[in-house]
Amino acid sequence: ASAAGGRRAASRAPGAQNVCRLLTRRAHGFYARDAGVAHRKNLGLLRKMMCQESTKFKNVWTTHSASPIAYERGRIYLDNYQCCISSIAQEPRILYQKPKCSKSEKIEDALLLECPLGEMLPRPSDYKSSLIVLTVRNWLLRLSADSGETLEKIYLADSCCKFRYLSWDTPQEVMVVKSAQNKLPAAARQAGIQESVLFYLAVFQVLPLSFIGMLEINKKIFGNSVTDVAVSNGILIVMYSMGLVRLYNFQAISEQFMEQPFHLGDEFNWNGQVGVVGKYPFGLPCNIKITDTPPLLFEASSLENAFQIGGYPWHYIITPNKKKHKGVFHICSLKDNVLAKNGIQEMKCCSLEPDWIYFHPDMSGRIIHVGPNLIKVLKLKEVKNNSDQTEIAEDFMIVANRENCVNNAVTVTASGRVVKKRFNLLDDDPEQETFKIVDYEDELDLLSTVAVTQIGADGRAHLDFHCNERGILLKSIPLLESWDVTYSHEVYFDKDLVLHIEQKPNRRFSCYVYQMVCDTAEEDGCSSHEKKERVFCKHGGRIFEYI
Repeated sequence: ASAAGGRRAASRAPGAQNVCRLLTRRAHGFYARDAGVAHRKNLGLLRKMMCQESTKFKNVWTTHSASPIAYERGRIYLDNYQCCISSIAQEPRILYQKPKCSKSEKIEDALLLECPLGEMLPRPSDYKSSLIVLTVRNWLLRLSADSGETLEKIYLADSCCKFRYLSWDTPQEVMVVKSAQNKLPAAARQAGIQESVLFYLAVFQVLPLSFIGMLEINKKIFGNSVTDVAVSNGILIVMYSMGLVRLYNFQAISEQFMEQPFHLGDEFNWNGQVGVVGKYPFGLPCNIKITDTPPLLFEASSLENAFQIGGYPWHYIITPNKKKHKGVFHICSLKDNVLAKNGIQEMKCCSLEPDWIYFHPDMSGRIIHVGPNLIKVLKLKEVKNNSDQTEIAEDFMIVANRENCVNNAVTVTASGRVVKKRFNLLDDDPEQETFKIVDYEDELDLLSTVAVTQIGADGRAHLDFHCNERGILLKSIPLLESWDVTYSHEVYFDKDLVLHIEQKPNRRFSCYVYQMVCDTAEEDGCSSHEKKERVFCKHGGRIFEYI
């Protein structure tokens, strides 16, 4: 019996160990049946399908507008956010169309707000996507992303303070509303009246929407030459006219200088005013009063205030603060300001538009440096035999296709006459293929590039997908519409959707919608640049073009 019992105990032990392993893996997010694993598998399948040779992207419809066009997560916004169109269906589907708003209701800025996972929220509407918009009259509205219905209204301040900008401190968690720079009228300045407050910042926790505090950026505290201010990742960033950038701990400031906390909807008596927090006409109290210069975390001087932090270990990128150094980037350790080995990056290109550099948004700590005909992906690594110093090394490069480009200084005509050129082409000359846009699709882990060649009035662009790990070209999609390099362009790549928004002169905007097509029978209609007959249809009073 004891032997049998021993066998039973032995047979149960591996099962118990497996349960322990399973619970440990679940605690770290590894569980074969959870929604995250299924979603990752689906995205992996979508990436494989999209990169197949038979898969094409078809221009399914196009629309035009006299006002800016915005795109957020499968929704296209027109007419100053009064019209919302779903970009998911092959035919445009208008989600909502509001009456034309007055100038006093004009929307200055907007942010898409999505429901956090695993949290209990007070209202059923909080579990659906919504749009936070800021109006010209200082109203902060939360609208349903699918119906445009107003879910919440907050009045910020009276007309003496003009709020204009929305941004994230922590994405989908903490939001910042910033005013335009406070300037006195010319008559007041001539009369000798001085304005010490430069900017106002109102900070909110989102979902549920709650007021953290409002503060002023005062020249008596921060100096006369402040040109801009921002809050990002818990850091108050103050920029100065001479290229100086200073960083402060925003949480420490709010804790030290908070005079009194307030909640939206509460009655208050503040500086002789009685009202309700967030309601007209009182708005929000300025309850964070900075009375002394806060402790400085870090400062750097950079041309045009260009300053970025990222990488692992932490590094920052600046351009030395002299015009002759434009296009030269220094990558330094945030810990001790030491320049990394090979930390001076310069394309040495001759072009009208400057090259640009930034930390890779995939959180790998890498750096992307983009020039007219070259994209470098750089990585940080320890210097051999010196763990305290970091080296910048090349991970991979993407090179523009300029095989057919001929730029000889000397040419010979058919008659044998030698002709010498008096000038060389610029590196971003429109007749040579030039990189215009570089982006990262996080869900499919693809690096996307837009390269353009323009000969005469006809410009051709193609969107390429590259492996984010090695830079290998996986897919190239020709954009059928002509691309004029003198216009402003935005290209969005969102899973199986490509969206091209173009701004032409005289405030004419166009939106071209491409969708993934796996049917090989439609291959010719997806990639040909030949002129095709267009069909015009009207939906909800708006005209759409179909090929």
